[in-house]
Amino acid sequence: MLRIHFTGTDLARTQVAENPDPLWETVFSLHMLRARYGRLPFAEWRRRVRGELRRHARTDEVRQLLPLVPDASYFPDFLTPPEGLLGLEEGIEAVVATPRERISHELGILHERVGAPGWAQDLTDRSPHARRRLGEMISGYHERALTPYWPAIRRRAAADRAVRTRALHTGGVGGAQGLLASFRPAMRWRPPVLEIPSHPVDRDLHLRGRGLLLVPSQFLWNRPVPLADPELPPTVLYPLDHDPHWMSAGAGMSAGAGGAEEASPSADALDRLLGATRAAVLRAAANIPNTSELARRVGISPSAASQHTAVLRDAGLIVSHRHANSVFHQLSPAGGALLRQQRAEDAERG
Repeated sequence: MLRIHFTGTDLARTQVAENPDPLWETVFSLHMLRARYGRLPFAEWRRRVRGELRRHARTDEVRQLLPLVPDASYFPDFLTPPEGLLGLEEGIEAVVATPRERISHELGILHERVGAPGWAQDLTDRSPHARRRLGEMISGYHERALTPYWPAIRRRAAADRAVRTRALHTGGVGGAQGLLASFRPAMRWRPPVLEIPSHPVDRDLHLRGRGLLLVPSQFLWNRPVPLADPELPPTVLYPLDHDPHWMSAGAGMSAGAGGAEEASPSADALDRLLGATRAAVLRAAANIPNTSELARRVGISPSAASQHTAVLRDAGLIVSHRHANSVFHQLSPAGGALLRQQRAEDAERG
């Protein structure tokens, strides 16, 4: 079991990442690619990705990467630097720039625990060639295995963050405590300690005022995973719920540089497009309520609210996430763009 000890300062500095980390997702998806578990939600993804890797001659590169990130209690932390949350390119740059001494130390731990691949020793050379090659392999794999599904992954993370944000805001004076309590049963909040019962090593982690960053992951299976080195910024990855239809979430809506398909109906046009009640449900979802709150706000029954949110979800305008006995909703990028454009046109009309 891992026990994470909080002070009041740590609670104030605890937060949920806005997006998944592409490097962590790379590691966990490599685990999932060869795993026996996760058949229902990931069988189709595995089939597609294996075909893409074969077509683009990336299979040998994946075979090289797999022993560097074993599905075990340890893999090198330098492969998942905090810069990954800034984006894939920034994360890979940080991997390539890792000091050789740190790479050597972490490869030594890997070798002692499960064995390190022979080629990995080249990563400690003075020449950065091998580290650059590693960055190219990570980038090439990500392009085939993750990039096509990244919009769906981000939508699922946004829906989960809506639940966590609500727990934070409804937690009263101890808002962060409400947030931490929302992760049961995978993590147990027993103030002032957050327990991860499934952690394979029995240890204590004292945050010492640094706070904790919680990062959602689509490919992590079942148990939360912390950084191995207690001196690094405290981070815990936690799994999103395993929806077997996750790859088709928001199908039919394309996201561009602005995050959504262009849409520009006015308020009246929006009512004509969706119907007055459904348009009201979409507007209400901007405040991240659950289905019962949507029903009260719009003045309809909970069953009617469920029907309207199902239609909006199928159209890619909202994303939903179940927590305990409630379903929470949040605007998707497309739904947000639709309402922003409506508000802009309303303002122009004065």
